[in-house]
Amino acid sequence: MDALIRYFPRVDYPPCWQAMRDLTDHRDAQQNDELWVLEHPPVFTLGQAGKPEHVLNAGEIPVVNTDRGGQVTYHGPGQTVIYLMLDIKRLGLGSRGLVTAIEEGIIDFLASLGIEAVNRDDAPGVYVNGAKIASLGLRIRRGATYHGLAINRDMDLAPWQRINPCGHVGQPMTTLQAQGVNLGRHTMEQQLVTLLAKRLGLTPRTAPPPDWYNALQENAITDSDPDSALAAPSPRR
Repeated sequence: MDALIRYFPRVDYPPCWQAMRDLTDHRDAQQNDELWVLEHPPVFTLGQAGKPEHVLNAGEIPVVNTDRGGQVTYHGPGQTVIYLMLDIKRLGLGSRGLVTAIEEGIIDFLASLGIEAVNRDDAPGVYVNGAKIASLGLRIRRGATYHGLAINRDMDLAPWQRINPCGHVGQPMTTLQAQGVNLGRHTMEQQLVTLLAKRLGLTPRTAPPPDWYNALQENAITDSDPDSALAAPSPRR
């Protein structure tokens, strides 16, 4: 079955999270699954079971309490996030089967680059020589999923030292760049989506950004346009 793949340059976390929930709450059995491929500005997110003490020193980076599973994680420039809005009943996957399929898709992608990676029974995600390169956090509601995965491309790893990643004290992190891979972002994301879709039994079909994202961009342009104030009508006296 087809899955709509939407690529975003960068988008703030809160409106993206709200849009995921809205899509999940209003979708029906005929609606296509969607994958949103994007990057966030720096943000720490704390899952439903997240313990605030795992945020050691957030500093200037905002902390958002969210509704996915898991503990605390970090998103920022140089990391690709893929949100998965999937009808898991239609896919014939349970929650464990879905997590396994996602992890295996990431492992397939890394293997195609010559990187040997594994998953772990005790901690969702994908690891290279003990260091975490990809994180997972999902929410299942009304038979559908949202949230998803994050894979470190060439990001600054310093913010990870401000938290216990996914609740694990001292968990080392790594990136594709640290593993000797320097693929361009778009190429890397297309290759990962292809292998991930294969594991999920989906046929990827590229689609434009949705209306909510276009509205955000239009508002940002208006807010940053110094001429917009000049064009506004003068208040009546």
